Amino acid sequence: MTNKIFLLLVVLGVPLSVAGNLLHWPQTIMFGIYCVTIIALAGFMGRATESLAIVSGPRIGGLLNATFGNAVELIISIFALKAGLIEVVLASLTGSVLGNLLLVGGLSFFVGGLKYKRQAFNVYDARHNSTLLIFAVVVAFVIPEVFSLSMNETKTFSLSMGISIILILLYLAALFFKLVTHRGVYQHQEDEVEEHEEPEWGKGTAIGVLAIATLAVAYVSEALVHTFETVAKTFGWSELFIGIIIVAIVGNAAEHASAIIMAYKNKINVAVEIAVGSTLQIAMFVAPVLVLVSLMFETRMPLVFTFSELIAMITAVFLTISISSDGDTNWFEGVTLLSAYIIMGIGFYLL
Repeated sequence: MTNKIFLLLVVLGVPLSVAGNLLHWPQTIMFGIYCVTIIALAGFMGRATESLAIVSGPRIGGLLNATFGNAVELIISIFALKAGLIEVVLASLTGSVLGNLLLVGGLSFFVGGLKYKRQAFNVYDARHNSTLLIFAVVVAFVIPEVFSLSMNETKTFSLSMGISIILILLYLAALFFKLVTHRGVYQHQEDEVEEHEEPEWGKGTAIGVLAIATLAVAYVSEALVHTFETVAKTFGWSELFIGIIIVAIVGNAAEHASAIIMAYKNKINVAVEIAVGSTLQIAMFVAPVLVLVSLMFETRMPLVFTFSELIAMITAVFLTISISSDGDTNWFEGVTLLSAYIIMGIGFYLL
């Protein structure tokens, strides 16, 4: 039933997005159409990556899901950079970190916990990811903020570029560590008893769906960015709120859906890999890439967040580490993460 709804939304949403963009329909209406269309397209991306996850295993499957889920946000952010909306881009990166750790992680733990009293995941992966989360968010994001207080814009951007290059190299090294040199070394018992499941689509079909959906998302995303200013004035939203809540949720819709479905199917390893792995990819790859991409545009983006954004991300990281360090979870821990997300959402709305 859900798949039919997503198909209907894509069949209606894509033509309406094209027509509305060409005929200049009211931007507040188009904002809604664009968001729904992107979410529907992200649903297809999620189904395709789920099929690939069954074929390739939980780690690579989670990585693929995070990569293509973040591709949506990366595309939106590049067009926002082109339009000079630096605050929206930085806010959307913050929103992705908060959304993946607190909203996606919380919903996954909550939904899975309602069906299963206890869900165990790979504790070694959790510890490895915890170290990277602390480095990426607490170290790499805080340092530019602190040093920028005593630097001019040129030096701050130079520092941001240096940190961005280091983050990308470390992220690639982390992938090489997990998927090549230490693949299977820290195998968890739960990983070895995954039940056999047939993928919905074959590998070729899944890759084809991903490619087509990504192209469609790119077109709709460019149009979506041009509605932000009008929507902000109409509803009284700040650029900060649009970036942290709206863009982050729309841009990560594929991961949201996939992680929750995986948790409900008791594939909590994949769900955790999607939520935490996606956060790491945002912090260690997407954000640095956007800093480097901004060199091509008139307005450059330093890796400097606001004080409230930094505090929110650091809080989310340490709360997630505290909950996931024991290697198992339940519905109450999911509610705890969701409560933190709601509190932060209210705070950013009032800002």
